[in-house]
Order: sequence, then structure tokens, then C-alpha cells
Amino acid sequence: MPIPRTVFLISLLLLILRLPRFESANHDYSDALSKCILFFEGQRSGFLPNGQRISWRANSGLSDGWQRSVDLTGGYYDAGDNIKFGFPMAFTTTMLAWSVIEFGDSMPAGELRNTMVAIRWATDYLLKTVSQPGRIFVQVGDPIIDHNCWERPEDMDTARTVYAVEAPNPASDVAGETAAAFAASSMAFRSSDPGYSETLLRNAISVFQYADNYRGAYSDNADIRDGVCPFYCDFDGYQDELLWGAAWLRRASQDDSYLNYIENNGKTLGAEDNINEFGWDNKHAGLNVLVSKEFLEGSMYSLQSYKASADSFMCTLIPESSSSHIEYSPGGLIYKPGGSNLQHATSIAFLLLSYANYLARSGQSVNCGNISIGPSSLRQQAKRQIDYILGDNPMGMSYMVGYSNYFPQRIHHRGSSLPSIKDHPEFIACKEGSAYFNSSNPNPNILVGAVVGGPGDDDSYEDDRDDFRKSEPTTYINAPLVGALAYFVANPNPS
Repeated sequence: MPIPRTVFLISLLLLILRLPRFESANHDYSDALSKCILFFEGQRSGFLPNGQRISWRANSGLSDGWQRSVDLTGGYYDAGDNIKFGFPMAFTTTMLAWSVIEFGDSMPAGELRNTMVAIRWATDYLLKTVSQPGRIFVQVGDPIIDHNCWERPEDMDTARTVYAVEAPNPASDVAGETAAAFAASSMAFRSSDPGYSETLLRNAISVFQYADNYRGAYSDNADIRDGVCPFYCDFDGYQDELLWGAAWLRRASQDDSYLNYIENNGKTLGAEDNINEFGWDNKHAGLNVLVSKEFLEGSMYSLQSYKASADSFMCTLIPESSSSHIEYSPGGLIYKPGGSNLQHATSIAFLLLSYANYLARSGQSVNCGNISIGPSSLRQQAKRQIDYILGDNPMGMSYMVGYSNYFPQRIHHRGSSLPSIKDHPEFIACKEGSAYFNSSNPNPNILVGAVVGGPGDDDSYEDDRDDFRKSEPTTYINAPLVGALAYFVANPNPS
């Protein structure tokens, strides 16, 4: 007996409604931006201020630096552990400052203030790390010991080992990124706090001199013991950080000596290698985009090779381009093997939007061989990445904690997964926390705004605390996302 047409249509509609839906939604970018910035308060180390909004956190790391007779309190824990790594913290700072420089005009006034506070929490700490001439403190905490504990930062009783490098030992990677962080931040503070801005720029110059005078990676130092790298190692060489630091100093100071540096050292330091990466470890793509601004808007033809490399990078991101080779998940997420994949999605989205701005202001497009790509295409590509993170994906999940009604509940984060010291003031020792780590219960403390490492190359996500590659948030995932979200607050439907 044939099925009545009305029954068939109703059945078809019900089937459609059950299918995974990840078309573009009307996202509340303003809410996402607010949460994205709030996350940094959950990562704070040191004495927390009266205005601390993530209230389940408390003071921690108050004796940091005492071993070396220096005050190293403050700064950020970079992820779900209790270590302060100077290299990714400096990159995080650079990206927060670049977010303000590039997209601050799109931020609501309150969120711009919150972002400036987040930057200063980092720069105040980084200034402490370079307070002694000829010495840079690059890390606080022993990661091997720390990673063997599941302990709240407020309870830390593990070694707070201080790692430092002294002249003439090299640390061009950490020093170059720290110089970039100071220079970019000096631009961000220029109008609101000129005195602080000048302090940052002065320190940027001196730290960059250290980086250039003693060329080499920090991993070349004796702090590498028994073949173990006790910090974030620079696996891609230090050369990109030298150019990155010089490029930011050029932009912050307008000093021609830094222009000459990036002109004369580009070839020897690998600027033309077309390495299509951007993150805490590799600055090549970001360097090319940053320097291209001066070429595009200032007709600085000596920098044309940087523009050509930036164009090449953009073409690799466009699926329709004949030179496309970036891997995408079936749901459309940029995917690179390794952990914390969403760091690639957020940083690349930031570069897409920044480069689109530069092209739009100069009335140019990118020639990708078989097609020409304009600012609109780059912005749409960025929007797809950001919307995927916020929930337009096969799982229907927001990968930002606290945004929407469906987000990761079991993130790999000590403070979030252990009872708050406010609710459970009794000390929880190193191994006593393992019971909470192994629990299948949701984390008791919601780390609002945390963006986790993200799904696999098949768009799957298991919400497993033990799978840190997917479930651990980091500051360097969130930092470029601040700028991208600020753009979409003002331009929710870019053209």
C-alpha cells in the first residue's frame, strides 16, 4: 500500500531534522569575544587582583624567582599545567597586542579594556624576566615533576625551578619573541599609557640586541639535560624570531635600521623559504603578512619578496587554488598533525583577516595562478574557521568552553578539574589529584572562554580529559582568536 504523500513529507522532514547540521549559524561574536578574553584570567599566576572575575581561582606561585633572588611572580600558565614558559607566553602577548593594533577599533570599549589588562598582565611579568642585564629568565617550574602531578596551582608544592640564559649563551628564539611582544605591546599602549609604552619599546630594543648579538637557540644551552627539553623548544630554528622581532621593532619605532635588517637578512635567515606555518614555534607566515603591510601600504618595494611569500601562503589556504595544499577535515577545519590543532585554525584565521585588510586598503588581490583571490574570499575563509570553532561543525559542538549549550565538559586542565580552593580549602597533594583526573565526571569549575585543542582530522571529539592533544586549552590558541572575533563583532557578514 503506498504511503500517503503527507505522511511521506512529514517523515522526510523528521529525517532532515535528525541529520547533523553545521551550516553557518548567527553566532554571537560579541559574547564569544568576551569569553575568549575572560579565559586569560583563569590562567593567571601570582597575586590576583580584586577585580578577578574567574572567582574559583586564587593566588599562586607567590615565591616564584626566590631561588635567583628575583621577583618572577605573575604571568600566565600557558595551558592546563602549572609551568610558566616564556617562549609561548611572549608569543601570546604579541598576538594579543597585534589583535588590539589590527582590530581594536572593532572591540566594544569594555572588551578593549579587558584585552589591555590581559596584555599588561603578561608584559609586567616579561619585564621582570629581563630585569637583570645580560640575563633572561625563560621559565619557572620543572615540567617533568609538574606533569607527574595533578595539582591545583594554589596547592603547588613541586619544584619551582627557574631557568635562565646569560650572555654570551644564545637565546635568539625566546629573546626575539620577547622583543616582538614588547614592541607590539608598546604600540597597543601608546595612546593610553605613553610612559609604559616607552618602557616596553626601550626593553624591546635591548632584548633584540641580545637576540642578535648571541645568535642561536635556547635549546643549545646546558639547560638541556639528558636529552630532555625542559621547556617549549624551538624545533624550527631561531632565525624566524630574529626577523619577527626586527619587523615588530620597525613597525613600533619606524627606525630605518630595522627596515635595513629585514631587507638585508631576509635571505640568510630564511624569509624566502616559504614555510607555511604560524604559531609559537614558527613565525614565517606571520612575518610575511606583517612585513607585507609596509610593502602594500607604503610602496616599500625592497620588501617585495615578503609580499610574494605572503601571497603564496594565502594561495595554499584556498581550496579552489591550484596551489592549495593545506589539509582540511571533512567538516572544513584546517588540520595539521600534532596536538592543539585549533592553534592553527585561530592563528591562520587571524592572518587571513589581517592580510585581507592590507589588500583592501591598497586595492589589490592575490594571483593564485588559475584564480584571483580578493579580500572577501580571505575573510570568508577565516569566517568558516571561526564558525567551526563556535559550533558549525559535524559534532554541533562549540570548542569554546561556556559558549553555547554544548561544549567540552572534561578539559585537560588542573584548576578546572579539581575542586576550587574556595570550596575545598584543604590541601590536595600531588597524587591525590589523580582521582579527579581519572574521574568521568564533568569538571567542577568552568573555565569560561577556554578553547580546547579541538577535534581530529575526521571531525571527531570524545571529550576525554586524558586526551590532552584534543582537550587541553592554551593561551596561544585564544590570543589570535581575540583579534579574529573582534573583526566579526563589527563585520558579522563580511563581504
